[in-house]
Amino acid sequence: MRLSIGHRLFVALLAAILLIAAIGLELVRWTLFDNFSARRNDADAVFLGALADGLAERYRQSGNWSFLPPAPRDAAVWLGEQIQHGKRPSPRATIPTNLAERVGVLDAHEQLLAGTIARRWVIAFASVDTIRRPVEVDGRTVGYVVLAQSRNPDDALAVAFLLQQQDRLLLALGLGVLVSALVAALLAAHFRRPIRRLRDASRRLEEGQFDTRLALRRGDELGELAQAFDRLAARLADAEALRRRWVADTSHELRTPLSVLRAQLESLQDGIRRATPDNIASMLRQVGALGLLVDDLSALARGDVERRDGEPVATDAWPLVDQVFTDFADKFRRAGLHASLGAAPAQSTVRCDAEPLRRVLSNLLENCVRYTDPGGAVDVQWVVAGKELHIVVDDTAPGVAQAALARLGERFFRPDPSRNRQTGGSGLGLALCRQIVEAHGGRLEFSASPLGGLRARVVLGLVAP
Repeated sequence: MRLSIGHRLFVALLAAILLIAAIGLELVRWTLFDNFSARRNDADAVFLGALADGLAERYRQSGNWSFLPPAPRDAAVWLGEQIQHGKRPSPRATIPTNLAERVGVLDAHEQLLAGTIARRWVIAFASVDTIRRPVEVDGRTVGYVVLAQSRNPDDALAVAFLLQQQDRLLLALGLGVLVSALVAALLAAHFRRPIRRLRDASRRLEEGQFDTRLALRRGDELGELAQAFDRLAARLADAEALRRRWVADTSHELRTPLSVLRAQLESLQDGIRRATPDNIASMLRQVGALGLLVDDLSALARGDVERRDGEPVATDAWPLVDQVFTDFADKFRRAGLHASLGAAPAQSTVRCDAEPLRRVLSNLLENCVRYTDPGGAVDVQWVVAGKELHIVVDDTAPGVAQAALARLGERFFRPDPSRNRQTGGSGLGLALCRQIVEAHGGRLEFSASPLGGLRARVVLGLVAP
């Protein structure tokens, strides 16, 4: 049978409360009754026999038990008087302690007529012994006299008190169990409600309802779990929004060159345009644009894999940057740009994968070549700040609007939406750079350059020498 966590909590809490109560009762019982003594109180048995004989004489005179007062309290008082003033085993016999409070009279059907008898739970709990003497009249048993006796004669007072209070104690025990069950149920509900909400919210999240939130305000672990769930749901919602935007942007970026290429091919098919070298070159440019976009998408996908599976190693970044900068010398010259590279830093060993980092530097320098006005400058410097290495790339005008700086590095974002693919690229280059740098535990920052253009700062953690 499958039990919910609420039922399990209820059973566990109730069992714990009852166990504590049982331990407490056992300590009380041990304190009151477990001082065991080997000696028996034979006087109890002797007086019990004398009391049975006296009751038999009264029964013989009356012919029944009508001589007993009908009211239970009066019958108990009468029984006490009989013990005090009735027949004794001997004239000098001393009445045992609290004998009247420990004796009960039963009829032949064992129905209580007077006094008190120990209930079964009292006998089991307090290890109380019972002595029974039949009341016989003319060879016929008409009733019984029952005496509750502790194993230790010194505990007679405790036994008498327990017999007098046994009904109240039983009521208190029942109320205690009821209150314990109520407390256990309330505590179980206190924990079960947020768990049920978490279960229902998880199912909604599984169905794609990423706007699901728990909004639980608790100071315990369940509250922390609810907050973690809300953060997870928010991240999933952001990821879903990013995925939809990614699909929409990718579709848009693919649609533009495809629509142009399709129109050109249909023009050739309809004879509107001829297959001249210029027309073929135009179609090849569209194919090239598609190829660049696919390459960028593939690079982003590889970057995702590298983020999960890459194994960066300690690498000296200075030779790598110097090599990439040297490879761009011809491009800088053809673009009419003055390029400068700062001196080697005292420490430049970082933990990275060389090829992805080379791709980052190439993309940043390619942007400088593409967007910097002729006659401008490109400057690459190194800064060691604490345990970080900063690779700073500056260029001259034109710059990037302040509002657009924060969005640089987003997929398909171009500062000037009017730029076409030939001048503005796919909008994936800086996104790829940021993804690679963050996969290496670093960060890519953009700001206005003191030279008048854009400053790109690659920050990587240094490896301790």
